[in-house]
Amino acid sequence: MSAFEPQIEPSDLDDIIAAVRQVQQGGGKLPSERDLAEHLNVKRHQLRKALEALRHAGDLKPARARRAPTALPRYGEELVRVTNPIEVLELRLIMEPGLARLASLRASSFETARIMDAATTPENAPSGEVDFAFHLAIVAAARNHLAAEFYKMLRQVGVDARVKVARTTAPTCPKRIAQRDGEHRLIAEAISQRDPEAAEAAMRAHLLSVQRQIMERSNAGAFAA
Repeated sequence: MSAFEPQIEPSDLDDIIAAVRQVQQGGGKLPSERDLAEHLNVKRHQLRKALEALRHAGDLKPARARRAPTALPRYGEELVRVTNPIEVLELRLIMEPGLARLASLRASSFETARIMDAATTPENAPSGEVDFAFHLAIVAAARNHLAAEFYKMLRQVGVDARVKVARTTAPTCPKRIAQRDGEHRLIAEAISQRDPEAAEAAMRAHLLSVQRQIMERSNAGAFAA
């Protein structure tokens, strides 16, 4: 900042503009609005009027727009914090029946075999991993890369410990696994038979079943994966 100390009346806009021009000539780049107002001994709202007049005249670059706080989507920690298992299931109900339909139309014989194989949980296999592998095989067979990446993120949010509700029953309950495998096989069979309506309906019925269990157990502080 130069040693220039303008003598102006704060209410005189033309004098404030002239003082700003003199600062520009002395040092080129202007300091921050706060520092400039203090240096010129004027109110900031008066300085803003002068700066706007200079911008309008083309003697000052346009002010850089600030990014709105909500301009970017929220991911990661923040997304996990604001969601819950019911919201995750609601979104899965929107996505997965359509993806099952696409899989029935696009799956290769290899992909169909993989879906059929993943529909049944092997003895002593991790229940959650088998479930995810089955659904991911269907998403992959739908041949939509964007949907596949979004689905992985959605499931990761869903299994995060901070959105889980405490369990009151074992996650590997044989009865629950048998029920789930039966629902999975109905979906797999519809896909293998190239029946898009049946595949979509079977996936929706399966997810509605999961949703009911989540809602029932969440009332008692439990969550079924």
